[in-house]
Amino acid sequence: MKEESNSQNLEKEMEFNSSSPRTIPVVSTLTNPFDNSNSLACVNGHTRKPIAFWPGMYHSPVTNALWETRSETFERLLDPPEDATPQSELLTKTPKQSRTKILYGFSTDYILREQYRDPWNEVRIGKLLEDLDALAGTISVKHCSDDDSTTRPLLLVTASVDKIVLKKPISVDVDLKIVGSAIWVGRSSIDIQLEVIQSTKEGSDTSDSVALTANFIFVARDSKTGKAAPVNRLSPETEKEKLLFEEAEARSKLRKRKSVEKKKEIQNGEVNRLEALLAEGRIFCDMPALADRNSILLRDTCLENSLICQPQQRNIHGRIFGGFLMHRAFELAFSTAYDFAGLVPYFLEVDHVDFLRPVDVGDFLRIKSCVLYTEHENSEKPLINIEVVAHVTRPEFRSSEVSNTFYFTFTARPEAKATNNGFRIRKVVPATEEEARCILEHMGAESLQSSEGKSK
Repeated sequence: MKEESNSQNLEKEMEFNSSSPRTIPVVSTLTNPFDNSNSLACVNGHTRKPIAFWPGMYHSPVTNALWETRSETFERLLDPPEDATPQSELLTKTPKQSRTKILYGFSTDYILREQYRDPWNEVRIGKLLEDLDALAGTISVKHCSDDDSTTRPLLLVTASVDKIVLKKPISVDVDLKIVGSAIWVGRSSIDIQLEVIQSTKEGSDTSDSVALTANFIFVARDSKTGKAAPVNRLSPETEKEKLLFEEAEARSKLRKRKSVEKKKEIQNGEVNRLEALLAEGRIFCDMPALADRNSILLRDTCLENSLICQPQQRNIHGRIFGGFLMHRAFELAFSTAYDFAGLVPYFLEVDHVDFLRPVDVGDFLRIKSCVLYTEHENSEKPLINIEVVAHVTRPEFRSSEVSNTFYFTFTARPEAKATNNGFRIRKVVPATEEEARCILEHMGAESLQSSEGKSK
C-alpha cells in the first residue's frame, strides 16, 4: 500500500515538472458535508493535513485543482527543511516546460456552472481574475523549480498585472480553457502570459478563439532572507515564443521609463490642461446651480468597501492572495460603473496594476473607488474608467498605506443601451489639484501605451 502511494506521488511530481503536462480538469468544490474525505492522510510514511485544509483552498475550484496537481512540490513550500540551502545553479528552461492548461467543464458540470454564473449568464469576471492569478502562480513555481527536494524553495509573489483585456463575452454554458506559460524572465522576475479560450456555440468544427488575454509579473524572493533571488533562465524555441519574449522585454523597458515620461509630461506643458480640468470643477463648487448638468464631480462618483482580511484568504506564504484582492476590487469597480451609468456595465480591460505592499491576515483593508474619467470619442461605445485604491489601515498606529491601485475600463452593455434611448455617459471633473493630476497621469500613461503599440 505504501509503495502504491509513493508511486502515485512520484507520478504527480513527474507530471508537474513535465514539458507537456495534461490539461488539468476543474470540478465543482461543493461536497457532501457528511463526507469523511477530510480526515488526516498518511503520505510517504508521515501524516499531513489533506489539501482541503491547506491555505488557498477557499477561493475557487481552480485553486483546488491546481493544488491537487502540485501538492508534492508545494509541501516543501509549506514546510521546507530547516537546513535547506538555496539553489546553487540556475537551469535553462523553455516556455513549454512551464506551460499549463486548465479546463472548466461547464457543459457537463451543473454545480461548477452555478459557482461561476453571473446575472447575465456569463462567467463572473472577478472570480476569473482570481483564477488567473492562481494559475500564474503555478506557472511561476514550475519555471523556478529545480527538481531538487533538498534546496530551499523560492518565495514567489505577484508584483504586477501588466494588462488584462476581454475580447468577447465568456459564456458559462460552454467549456472554457485557460492556457499559460512563462514568456520572459529578468534576473528575479517572470512574465507570464495567459489566454482564456472558448469555442463558439455554432458547432464543434468552429476553431477555438481567445476570449481574454492577461500578463502577470511575478518576482522571486529568498524564502529565508526575503531578498531578491535569481530565477531560472528562459530559452524560447518557436518563432511565436521568440516574438512573445521580445514583446515582453520591450514592455519591461517601457515600464521602467514610464514614470520618468509621466513626470516630464507634467513638467512640460501639462499646467494648461490641469487648469482647464479644474476650471469646470470650480463652477460645481462655487456656483453649483450654473454647473453643466452633463458633468459630475469626481468625488460624487465614489464608493467604498471595508473588510478585515481573514485566514481563509491567505496564500501558502501566509499573505493575502493577490487574486482575492483583484476579485474584491473588480466587484467594487463594477458596482461603481453601474451606479454611475445607470445601466448594466460591460467589462473591457484591467490596466497595469502594481502590488505595492503585501496585505497580511488581520489587516483592516479599505477599498475605495471612483470614476476617474470618461471617454466619448466613440458614441456607440463610451468608456468609463474606474480607479480602485486599496488601503491597509492600522487604527492602533493611526496609519494608512496604499497596497494596490487598480484601473478598470467598462462600457455599457449593448442590450442595456437598447432599452434606454436617452442613455448618455456624463463627463467627470475634478474638484482638487490632486484629482486633476491623477486624471492626467493615468490618461498620459494610456496615451504612452497606445503610441508604443502603434510604433510596433
